[in-house]
Amino acid sequence: MSFWFRVPLWQRVIAALILGIIAGRLWGPEAESIKIIGDVFIAFIKMLVVPLIFFSLVAGVASIGDLRKLGAVGWRAMLLFVVTGQISVWLGLGLGTVIGPGFGVDTSGIDMGAAPPPNETTWRDMVLGMIPQSPVQVMADVNVLPLIVFSLLIGIGILMAEKDGAPVLRIFESGSVVMQKVTMIVMELTPFGVFALMAWVAGTLGFDALTALGKLVFLNYLGCALIIALIYGGMLKLVARQPLIGFFRGIVDAMAVSYSTASSNATLPVTLRCAERNLGVSNSVASFVISLGATINMNGTAMYLGLATLFGAQIFGVDLSWADYGMIALLGTLGAVGAAGIPGAGLIMMALVFGAVDVPLETIAFVAGVDRIMDMMRTTTNVTGDAAVAVTVASLTGEIDTAELVSADDI
Repeated sequence: MSFWFRVPLWQRVIAALILGIIAGRLWGPEAESIKIIGDVFIAFIKMLVVPLIFFSLVAGVASIGDLRKLGAVGWRAMLLFVVTGQISVWLGLGLGTVIGPGFGVDTSGIDMGAAPPPNETTWRDMVLGMIPQSPVQVMADVNVLPLIVFSLLIGIGILMAEKDGAPVLRIFESGSVVMQKVTMIVMELTPFGVFALMAWVAGTLGFDALTALGKLVFLNYLGCALIIALIYGGMLKLVARQPLIGFFRGIVDAMAVSYSTASSNATLPVTLRCAERNLGVSNSVASFVISLGATINMNGTAMYLGLATLFGAQIFGVDLSWADYGMIALLGTLGAVGAAGIPGAGLIMMALVFGAVDVPLETIAFVAGVDRIMDMMRTTTNVTGDAAVAVTVASLTGEIDTAELVSADDI
């Protein structure tokens, strides 16, 4: 047993992926008999959605510490987080629409029932649906959009309460840490779930499904590369007016750690050190923006949520309207905000986006096997974005030592 835990989780997942594909091809359609193991894994993921979003969002908003901090630094950082998040999720939707990675998969071998009808929710229904008339009922129904609104209001209320809200803040901060630990426990089940799900996919759907997964992985890496090169590069060059080579050379340590760990939280100390020592960002700006960004700035995840939702819709023949696209863009951004900065959190956020536009949750079964490979690149994108926003905000507020950033060329 000790040997099992000495092997990094990502290596166990990759091994399970390969063994699952082999077992599925050898076993054939009978591999569906072990899909129950994967179903149990997905059920655990669904279990985490509501408490993880609730505690993470409240703690993230309240971590600002003081409403007055939403001044020169805070509003600029939040604006950049939101704008880049929206661009990222629409990038994912665009890649999924143009390339269509989920088309061509024959799902006749699995019993999915009738495809759900197109979502006919109007924008008025959407606006009213954002208001949580009963927070308890919202949580029981896993109605995520009003849950997010309620969580944001609770976080703002804690900030407004100042000292009187401190005890409640400690509860939510502790709850957020506890839910991250629970998530890590559930993630230990990933190799078993991945083995069963990949055996089912390979045995039941054949190489068409594997080819579709290959396209999804490629688009995930392409989308993340475009975010880093175009969105972050454009922001640094046009808004911050800082040298790109110096920035990327200065942040390379954090990018390497984030890719290997697939965890924004684990990379946080390295990101802070790179921002302050290599990029010249002041301690006050770096600690505020990067710490907040590790919680709410998840552009790689936002892009992937849009891409994965279209992937599932294409596989299972779900027709999406423009209103659905708007809902995906909104929830993709907010869902990324609620994603914990730990490996595998993107799988949990998928459940909330899929459910909102009637994309079958069985899509998670397709992507779970290759999620870790994609998560590594998404996390690298997220961490790079934290540093890029920190440099941009510091440049706009005069809180950067330009000489340090330029000297990063010599690292």
